[in-house]
Amino acid sequence: MITLTTGQLEAWIGQLFWPFVRIGACFMVAPAFGALFVPARVRLVLAGAVAFLVAPLVSSPAVAPFSWAGVIITIQQIIIGVALGFALQVLFDAVTMGGQLLANSMGLSFAFNVDPMRGTGTAALGQLYALLVMLTFLALDGHLAIIEALVNGFRTLPIGETGLGSAQLWTLVSWGTTIFSGALAVALPGLTALLIVNIAFGVMSRAAPTLNLFAVGFPISLVFGLVIALVGLPSLQTSFVRLLEQGFLLVASLLSGGP
Repeated sequence: MITLTTGQLEAWIGQLFWPFVRIGACFMVAPAFGALFVPARVRLVLAGAVAFLVAPLVSSPAVAPFSWAGVIITIQQIIIGVALGFALQVLFDAVTMGGQLLANSMGLSFAFNVDPMRGTGTAALGQLYALLVMLTFLALDGHLAIIEALVNGFRTLPIGETGLGSAQLWTLVSWGTTIFSGALAVALPGLTALLIVNIAFGVMSRAAPTLNLFAVGFPISLVFGLVIALVGLPSLQTSFVRLLEQGFLLVASLLSGGP
């Protein structure tokens, strides 16, 4: 007759529960996995499947999951998972903001659509950029790279009461500035070209004061902006790939315990 003790059951639960918490927290906010059109149940099932496969390879502490120490470990795993997902999601927000900056300069700031990944109103050009970089992310197997980083993280940052340190959390906070620097890197070529167009309009207004620049300049700015956006798509992809490399380097640094 097989007999199971309470300690054995708690050890088995902890072996699967804490990896599930870290992976599930990451999937709730990570790009692709955390999109609005992905149901929460699908994320939970996927996180459970990955945790079930990873559990035999993870060394869990001999702590009861429902004890005070177990609660602290659970909170630490939630923080780690959310931090990893946030570090990568910032990149997509930067690209979206860059598209909105360019849309504001070319006169498309009033063209808003519902973002299927967030469920909020987003400028049409920013939404286009977000969809393009999402397709690039999936084409580069970025979703698989997230899972790989999570699995390797259980070896470099094992489950325990000590999670991310203050230096790592401050590094993550500093990484939030990538939203602005990345947006500027994405939109700067287009903004520069549109600035030249606006300067040309200024010269025209001085040469012909009676010319209605709003009626003439708006369509021209719009056409030039669309052409600039089309020509700048390759540089958009290059900038996003560079940001993605930096993002995964940050994730590896956080999981390795480095600053």
